[in-house]
Parts: sequence; structure tokens; C-alpha cells
Amino acid sequence: GNRLTDGEYAKGFFLEPTLFVDVDNDMRIAQEEIFGPVLAVIKFRDEAEVIRMANDSRYGLAGGVWTQDINRALRVSRQIQAGTVWVNEFGPIPAGSAFGGYKDSGYGREVHKQALDFYSQKKNIFISTNEVLDELY
Repeated sequence: GNRLTDGEYAKGFFLEPTLFVDVDNDMRIAQEEIFGPVLAVIKFRDEAEVIRMANDSRYGLAGGVWTQDINRALRVSRQIQAGTVWVNEFGPIPAGSAFGGYKDSGYGREVHKQALDFYSQKKNIFISTNEVLDELY
């Protein structure tokens, strides 16, 4: 991908969609969240390896699984440490869906009633109504 410099693009740092191939999971391109039209292609041998590589990151905002096997899609999606996992697509988030990541990709959830948990702390208070304290112990 090249930097876009025509017209309004010249005022910013805009890139054409970019594909990186022959990427290893320990490369910076594979370990950081890139908010742009970038895809890093990493080869894997089996399901266990791809799950391990997907989770070998300090981030976990979102991920995607492409397969025709719905059982595999669910099995892998459940094991990926990410707040959102898409199957056979990437990007759409229906209104009202809880949005947020795992690990260093955010705190809590947005756009859902779960977001209120971020602003509250839960506490249990147990009160004995027994009038004779000695009978408790």
C-alpha cells in the first residue's frame, strides 16, 4: 500500500489497503493493533496453532474466523480471547451489541447495558437478624 496524497488525503496519513504476507506471529505487524486498511497474513498448520497465535497478544479487541464448518467456527471463536469475533465477515456490529475488548484492548463494554458496570461496584452486605449474637458462633 502507498500513502494517499491526492486532494484532501494530502493533509493526513492515509494508506491504500495494504496486505502483508510472510508474516510471523512475533513480528510487530502481528502484535499491535493497527486501525487501518491493513491485513497481515500468517500461515498456520492446524486449529490449535492458530488459536495459540491469536491469543499470543496483549490485545484482544476483535478477530475473524473464515470457514464453511459451523462447528469449527464456534469452537475456534469460543477460544479466541477477543471481545468480538466475526465468522465469514469482518466489521459489522449491530446496534446495542456490547462492544469492547479483552486484555489491553479496553475496559468493560460500550453501547450496551453492560457499560453501566464500568461506573459501578458491586458489594454484598450480609446482616444477621438474630438478636442473640452468641447463638451465631
